[in-house]
Amino acid sequence: MAHKASAELGNAPIGKLLISQALPASIGILVMSLNMVVDTIFVGQWIGPMAIAGITVVVPLTFLIASIGMAIGVGGASIISRALGSDDQDKAQRVFGNQIVMSFGLSVFFVIVGLIFKEEALALFGANGKILGPAEIYYSIIMYCIPFLALCMTGNPVVRAEGKPKFAMIALILPAIGNIFCDYLFINVLGYGMAGAAWATCISYFICFVFIYWFFFSKHSELKIRLKCFKLERKIVKEITELGGVTLARQGMVSILSIILNHTLFMYGGETSVTMYGIISRMLMFALFPVMGISQGFLPIAGFNYGAGKYQRVRESINISIKYGTGLALAIFAIIMFFPEQIVSVFTDDEVILRDTPSALRWVFLVTPLIAVQMIGSGYFQAIGKAIPALLLTLTKQGFFLIPLILILPQYFGIFGVWVAFPIADLLSTILTGFYLNREVKRNLKTAL
Repeated sequence: MAHKASAELGNAPIGKLLISQALPASIGILVMSLNMVVDTIFVGQWIGPMAIAGITVVVPLTFLIASIGMAIGVGGASIISRALGSDDQDKAQRVFGNQIVMSFGLSVFFVIVGLIFKEEALALFGANGKILGPAEIYYSIIMYCIPFLALCMTGNPVVRAEGKPKFAMIALILPAIGNIFCDYLFINVLGYGMAGAAWATCISYFICFVFIYWFFFSKHSELKIRLKCFKLERKIVKEITELGGVTLARQGMVSILSIILNHTLFMYGGETSVTMYGIISRMLMFALFPVMGISQGFLPIAGFNYGAGKYQRVRESINISIKYGTGLALAIFAIIMFFPEQIVSVFTDDEVILRDTPSALRWVFLVTPLIAVQMIGSGYFQAIGKAIPALLLTLTKQGFFLIPLILILPQYFGIFGVWVAFPIADLLSTILTGFYLNREVKRNLKTAL
């Protein structure tokens, strides 16, 4: 039989189960997001606005490589959830072994490529003008630690797939605390500037890596790191790739969006607009942490119960997740609408940024109350192993709507066109996702066991 922690995914009340899964995920994402916010505050206050712009350029580039590990982790975790749901422990173990080999090998390869073509990569992602100097310093250090981050991103979804959300939460909290401490030490005390910020981030990646893979060697994990499972199996690799391709495509689209955004912002507003978006992007991650937590908590519940044929529980998990997520999104929306000036003032004392960013922040968050439908809807198809619908719905916001809008609207409305593109894309993608999710539920989740 499946072990107790994973078996509870198929038996415990959905509401209670979602909270038990989502709360640790939310706390973990909160701390990780808070780490990014504090990191940006430290960099902005102790180094300067151009340092924020430099990190804004580099992070999407490095995360594009690390997202290979995320894709392999999320794709494999979907398979593992369903394997545990159908009591196939052997398959779950072999999938995990293949994940580790794939993540390490691919991330090392792309890091080497990224270092060889450093100048071209930085130029592509928008390191223009005064942004280039700090961006190059940060990039040159951070790239060496990306394989550790990739392996962390592979391991964390697997921990959640086992039904161990508290350990997944700790894996996010420990590196965040380490990064904040090292930021203070390297930037403020030792005065290492951008290099200090980069080394602090590298150390945080290594802390996360050590904890996650300690977990898989410990008695707490149902899955173990076994050399015999490192042999790649074509069928498993194919299945991981198909499902993980959704996550990789999403992150790839985010990176393409970052390229277009950084160049568009620089064209219509210069370095200041890139810094403004650096602040807004941190808030997008930080403020939405409760909804992201609900989404992360939903995935193993939906995947396990779908694998076990308990379709009524899958339907219930969808409804409750959207309800909880929407309530949290409304609270976030209210805070952003009422206190944008206070939020921006934490990051910098630059007068231009303080004057222009609050309005932009309001526009970007305008459709926040609807995002739960978007997140749960696209996540559902990935959780149950339907790669094509998951891929298409994942790409709707950035690929089908936001990128075209950012290319078109600034030509008529200037920098305002960039900010207003976000709520329009959110609204359109939510409508589309809601339509397909509703159709899927009516067609394929009729039978309950």
